Amino acid sequence: MQSPTNRWLGHGLYALIMAVLIFGVYFSGQRINYNWHWDRLWPYIINTEPQDIIATTDGTAVIEGQSKLIIQPDVGTDPQIVTRFDRLVVMDGDLIFQGDTLARIEGWRFGPIAEGLWVTIKISFISLIFSILLGVIFGLMRVSHLQVLRNLAVTYVEVIRGTPLLVQIFIVYFFIGTVFDLDRFTAGVAALSIFTGAYVAEIVRAGIQAVPVGQMEAARSLGMNYLQAMVNVIMPQAIKRTLPPLAGQFINLIKDSSLVSVISITDLTKAGREVVSGSFAPFEVWFTIAALYLVVTGGLSWAIQRLEKRLAASD
Repeated sequence: MQSPTNRWLGHGLYALIMAVLIFGVYFSGQRINYNWHWDRLWPYIINTEPQDIIATTDGTAVIEGQSKLIIQPDVGTDPQIVTRFDRLVVMDGDLIFQGDTLARIEGWRFGPIAEGLWVTIKISFISLIFSILLGVIFGLMRVSHLQVLRNLAVTYVEVIRGTPLLVQIFIVYFFIGTVFDLDRFTAGVAALSIFTGAYVAEIVRAGIQAVPVGQMEAARSLGMNYLQAMVNVIMPQAIKRTLPPLAGQFINLIKDSSLVSVISITDLTKAGREVVSGSFAPFEVWFTIAALYLVVTGGLSWAIQRLEKRLAASD
């Protein structure tokens, strides 16, 4: 047990090291003559400026009631109908040209960085669920008594672990996605799930094999069949052993999700690239992106640690 003095000394030393690192980053920016503009970043996270609604065609404004604006086009195209706005800029009967401001929406809205963060969380969470299902299925196949199941599982694991995720994303999107008519998001989820599932399968296999053989024999001697023994005796013990490596793999999944930007999914990484081109604040953007990834992975790590402690307390 650490003494209170040593513990506080350790905290103080940690704070000193972190302060040195932060000042090191700041003075490095000064050394390369970089001007920090954190104020430019906020509108890309939460935008409080009014949003203009722009005319998409030439025509005449027709206002119906208090909540509907119609732009009747001069040529035979479909009219532009606007039903969501807070303040009109045009009046009934005004001549409208393409690019004119028609109305404005007041209030705040999420910027591209916040929207990209949501996409990253959503695609990571869905991929995590499917990767667990694939990992458990193929992990059980790896320890099956049927040779054909073991061969199929080994093939899946070795092929997926032996090829880069970026290549797999391209194959899933351009080949499998074309055959089955998958959209970008579904293809991204499928690629991440298949890739992570192979690693989860090996973690599950190792966890099952770490349980003493006598546990299975004892369960079978009590009258359980193989499936009952696996579900009620072996898997609960294996899960406790696999939680730490699973946590690391799921954290890698969140970070690997940044690669889906190559198929034009606007996740956090792709949103960062777009914001850099518009804000001209690359260091601020990428430090913010890194911090948001850290928040997500840290939250997942904390949740798994809590689950691990709860399972340990139930022994």
